[in-house]
This record gives sequence, C-alpha cells and structure tokens, in this order.
Amino acid sequence: MDDDLQKVKQLKRQLRERMWQLMEKEGVTLFPGAYGRIPNFVGRDAAAKRLAQLPIWRNARVIKCNPDAPQQPVRELALREGKIVYMAVPRLRELKCFVELLPDRMTEPHRAATIKGAFIYGRKVHPKDMQAIDLMVAGSVVVNPRGERLGKGGGFSDLEYAILRTFNLIDEMTPIVTTVHELQVVDFDIPVTPHDIPVDYIVTPKRVIKTDTKHKKPTGILWSYLTQDKIATVPIIQTLSVG
Repeated sequence: MDDDLQKVKQLKRQLRERMWQLMEKEGVTLFPGAYGRIPNFVGRDAAAKRLAQLPIWRNARVIKCNPDAPQQPVRELALREGKIVYMAVPRLRELKCFVELLPDRMTEPHRAATIKGAFIYGRKVHPKDMQAIDLMVAGSVVVNPRGERLGKGGGFSDLEYAILRTFNLIDEMTPIVTTVHELQVVDFDIPVTPHDIPVDYIVTPKRVIKTDTKHKKPTGILWSYLTQDKIATVPIIQTLSVG
C-alpha cells in the first residue's frame, strides 16, 4: 500500500510539473506565475464571470473559496453580489483556520478579495462558528472532464474539505467547482486517492463542463492518509485527533 501510494504521489508530481512547464511555455500565466502554485492564468476574470452565470452560483448565499490569485475575481464577484465568503488561513496554521468576509462590511471588495486584504477586512473564525456553505471553489493545476483534479501538492484543499465535512458545514451534495485555463483541462486519467476531492463543474474562460463525476467525496478526515507531522502542524487537526 505504501509503495502504491508513493507511485501515485510521484505521478501526480510529474503531471504538475508538465502543466506548469506547458503554461509557462504557452505564455498563459499571470504574475506570480505557475510553478509551485495554483497557476494564475490569462482569462481568470472571464472564467469568474462565466461561473457567476451558473445556477449553482446564483443560488449560493455562502461560498468557500481557495485563497489563490487565479480565484481572486471569484471572491470579488461574490462579495459584490452580497455573498459571504470563507477562505482558509494559509496552511491552516491557526485554530481559527478560516477567514470570514461579510459583504455588508466590505467597502473595498477588490482589496478584500486578496489574501492580504482578507486579513484586514475579514475575521478569523473556528469552523464551529461558521455558516453552512452552499458552494465550494477549489483551485487546480490539472483537471479532467471526469472531475479528477490535482492541486499544487500540499493537500490542503482536500483537508479543508474534510474539516468542513467533519463540522457538517458541507455534505455530498455541496457542489465543488474549479476555474482554470483551457490548457489545464486534460483528456487523460488523473490518479486519485480516497482523500482527493473531485469537482462537479469546471469553468474556463470559454466553457463550462459539468463532470457528473463518479468519484465519491470524502466523508470526513481520513486519518490514515495524514502524517504525524501534518497532524502536529495543523492546530485544528491536532485538536480533533485528541478530541
């Protein structure tokens, strides 16, 4: 099992590297680039606007969105439309591991939608003090029409999802969407493990893909996939592990 998992991790690393190289080569990245991160991409605003046309967006009052640069327009649109936005504290390094942005308190949605601005305009909250989430937005490096997705490799999007499930803030029916450049949508299989979150919708600047994914979403924290180092360095996980 350990050997198989290591092979999967190695393949995932290779797929990320290829995508980062491809995006840089094709000149479709924006500052701060692609390598080692969720790639900021040309057309991110168009993708956000296309997402905002979907019923899953219009029906959502509360969204959880990753804090990366390519999804900044998504967060800004949500605030301008009066939605409550939750972002994770980077690397979940605090017990109050999410930032809550309330739209009625946002005098500058553009600034509040940035990572730095979120900490100025928002407040850190513990999951037990959060509102139920209607839509989750995840950043991706690679994704395919079957809903298989790769993040940047830290495993935090999956862990954030697991925490939200543990506190009954989302469930199996909560849609997960990602906004990406068209190049990031591939036609080959992406290896998945039980803790990986699939996406229900892929939105690019040009189109929307409803994946009808067959992959099950994790029902909570899968402890066997967490290292002792991860448990020790993420306060909310450490608390749950002894609680």
